[in-house]
Amino acid sequence: MNFPLGVEVFCKDGLYGRSTRVILKPKTEEVTHLIVREKAFPHTEYIVPVTVVSETTPDSINISMTSRELAKQDPFIEREYVEMNIPEYANGAYTLHGNLYLDHEYVAVEHEQIPEDEVDVRKGARVEATDGHIGRVDEFLVDEETKRITHLVMREGHLFGKIDVSIPVSAIDHVEESTIYLKLSKNQIDTQISD
Repeated sequence: MNFPLGVEVFCKDGLYGRSTRVILKPKTEEVTHLIVREKAFPHTEYIVPVTVVSETTPDSINISMTSRELAKQDPFIEREYVEMNIPEYANGAYTLHGNLYLDHEYVAVEHEQIPEDEVDVRKGARVEATDGHIGRVDEFLVDEETKRITHLVMREGHLFGKIDVSIPVSAIDHVEESTIYLKLSKNQIDTQISD
């Protein structure tokens, strides 16, 4: 089973949105969740367990939930409003009224809801060989029963020279933020392509 990123996601009752990321456990190489962005405003992204994925194609993902059920899943981005004390700024200077006047403002701070010991990977995330940048993530191939990643599909090259390269998960050294680091050099990857 492949988990394509940036493709349409269909619920039992029709198109819901697009897949934007996967969440995985690097230690066990298991994909645990899919992030789905709703097509309608406010375009909320929801965390969907991969256990509800019923079918995937290179262009779409089908899940065994209704749109209503999906909208009850946890949002991927949680907003917290933090109070900040900001001096009032007027007429080119901070306004003083005996003491410095402080205005209370609230600022939205966003947090991604990623389970502990897991990481999120989005389409287009960087892929680094041992000797430098080699490509970008296109999708993951996942064993349907175990939900473990078997291969990373990477897009390599520029414009007309782009090719998809399948990298076995055993070649992934580690994942940090938006970058996947491989145990292979560029030459070793090129050798795999030509074999």
